[in-house]
Amino acid sequence: MASTPIEDAARDLEAVLHEVKRVVIGQDAMLERVLVALLSGGHVLLEGVPGLAKTLTVKTLSTVLGGQFRRVQFTPDLVPADLVGTRIWRPDTGTFETQLGPVFGNLLLADEINRAPAKVQSALLEVMQERQVTLGGETFPLPSPFLVLATQNPIESEGTYPLPEAQVDRFLLKVVVGYPTIEDEASVVHASVGVPEDVRQIITPERLLQHRDTVRGAHVDPQVVRFAVALADATRHPERYGLGELRGAIDVGASPRGPIGLVQAAQALAVLRGRDYVTSRDVRALALDVLRHRLVLSYEAHADGLTPDDVLERVLRAVDPNGGEPAPLLAEAQVPSSGDGRWSDGPAAPERHNGRTAATDVA
Repeated sequence: MASTPIEDAARDLEAVLHEVKRVVIGQDAMLERVLVALLSGGHVLLEGVPGLAKTLTVKTLSTVLGGQFRRVQFTPDLVPADLVGTRIWRPDTGTFETQLGPVFGNLLLADEINRAPAKVQSALLEVMQERQVTLGGETFPLPSPFLVLATQNPIESEGTYPLPEAQVDRFLLKVVVGYPTIEDEASVVHASVGVPEDVRQIITPERLLQHRDTVRGAHVDPQVVRFAVALADATRHPERYGLGELRGAIDVGASPRGPIGLVQAAQALAVLRGRDYVTSRDVRALALDVLRHRLVLSYEAHADGLTPDDVLERVLRAVDPNGGEPAPLLAEAQVPSSGDGRWSDGPAAPERHNGRTAATDVA
C-alpha cells in the first residue's frame, strides 16, 4: 500500500532529526522547534548563553537539508549593504553592477543579531516578511525555502541594541535554549575528544517545499482556531478570563500574527508527529515559543520579577481549550465544562476529532 503524504513527511523529518542528533546532542526541543519553523516557513530567534550548539545546529541542518548556508556576524559597525548587497559602479562599462549580499541563501544564520544598529535591523524587515531585496529600484527574490535563524545572548547588554518590536513580531518562534542535562553534557564532552561525525544530506530543499504543502493541508478545527485566538486575546484583555491581576503587568499583548503563527506552527507539529489534524495540545505545546516575544511587560512587572513565560503559564491555565466564551467574572476555581459558553466546577470535556478523543494523542 502506498504511503500517504503525511507518512512520507513524518518519515523524512524523523530521518532528518536522527541525522542532526548525531552531531547536536541534548537539544531535542530546540531541534524540533527549528523543524517546525522550516515546515511553517517562519523564522526563529534562538536565545541562550554561548556554547549551547545554536550555530552548530544551523550549520548541521543546512548540510542535512542540502540548502545554501549563509552566516552573518552582526556587529555595531555593520551596514545594510553588508547584509542585502549593493550596487557597484564599473568605470570600464559605465554601468552599475548589482552585488547581492549574504542573505541570498536558504538558511541565514544571523549571529548575535542584537549587536547591529537599527538601520541594519530595518533592512531585515523586507527580507523576513516579503522574502525579497530591493536595490536601486530592482527587486530580487530570495531562494525558496528561506529561513532566518537569529541568535542573541541574554546575559550581555554592552554593545547591544534592543530589537524593534516590528522585527521581533516577524519571528515565528522565540526559543529559549537551556543547558543540557549532565548525561547529555557528558556525551557532548566525550564526542568532542573523538573523531567528528560526518552528516549526510537526507532530503532536498524541493522535498521540504513538498512537505510544506502537506503541512498546509493538515486539518484545523474551528475550535482549535478559537483556542489560539483566545490565548492571544487573553494577553490583551486578561480581565475577561479571570486574570485581572495581570491587567497592570502587560503593556502590549500579542498581535494577530500570534494566533496566525500559532495555528501554522501547530499544523507543522502535528505532521511532525504523524497526524493530519491539529489538536489543542499542539497549540498548547507551542504557545510559549510563539507568544513570549510578542508581549511587552510593564515596568511594574519587571520590578516584580515577572517574565512573559510566567504570564503565559497563567493564561494557559485560564483559557478554555474547548473554545468556550470568556466569562468576565469567572472565579479562578471554576473550570469550563464545554464549548457552549457555560461554566462549572467540573473537569473540562475532552476534545474530540472524528470520534477520537484528542487526550489520547501523545503530545
